[in-house]
Amino acid sequence: MKYLIIDDEFLARARLKELLLRLDPKAEVLEAENGQQALDLCESERPDTALVDIRMPGISGIELVYHLSGLDYSPAVIFTTAYSEYALEAFDANAIDYLLKPVQIDRLKRALQKADPITKVQSESLKKATRSMHISISQKGKIKLVPIQSICYLKAENKYVVVKTAKEEYLMNDTLNNLEQELGDTFIRVHRNALISTGHLEGLEKNEDGHWCVFFRGIPDHVEISRRQTPVIRSWLKNRSTE
Repeated sequence: MKYLIIDDEFLARARLKELLLRLDPKAEVLEAENGQQALDLCESERPDTALVDIRMPGISGIELVYHLSGLDYSPAVIFTTAYSEYALEAFDANAIDYLLKPVQIDRLKRALQKADPITKVQSESLKKATRSMHISISQKGKIKLVPIQSICYLKAENKYVVVKTAKEEYLMNDTLNNLEQELGDTFIRVHRNALISTGHLEGLEKNEDGHWCVFFRGIPDHVEISRRQTPVIRSWLKNRSTE
């Protein structure tokens, strides 16, 4: 069996590794201290079971497992936590097992015996249980976690969505409608083919063709606004200036 321990605390990982090897001396135990490492290891090593800490900096264990469930391959999942209230609020404890820290070997053994990959229904439950702070993008055969707060705008081009940050540009196989629902009011529709981040929006100006465009802090890009949405953006900027 191959296990992946995902926890930002070294001592917590060391304890779980010791217990796993006591239960199965021939087991292969991998370790990740953050979400991106975990995604990379799941894709390259395909562990049978992932033991995931719920509270981690950057990306929570719950959000991480939601992204893991979108992979072609997904391991069985057991959550670990020092806070029992998370288990009750985040998911049905009878459907997705969890372990309270410090983990006891008998309890770990029982959890391993019934661990299963996350189902689609459970994945949707996890998505609702926590606010996503990242979007997952397939890039050169790997899944990249992109912080939502770093995104300046999203623009539909052909069959893809261009995801633009201040430093990078990605292509995402999704629709703007889906992303608009997922991202909520942190993004505004400025055109049928574009969503912009309210956190990066700097102002409005006309381009050489006389069309209104939005511009952003930190990047030179301009995104054209439709006539219908121009009053909406003007109103949003006006309200922001009076706050």
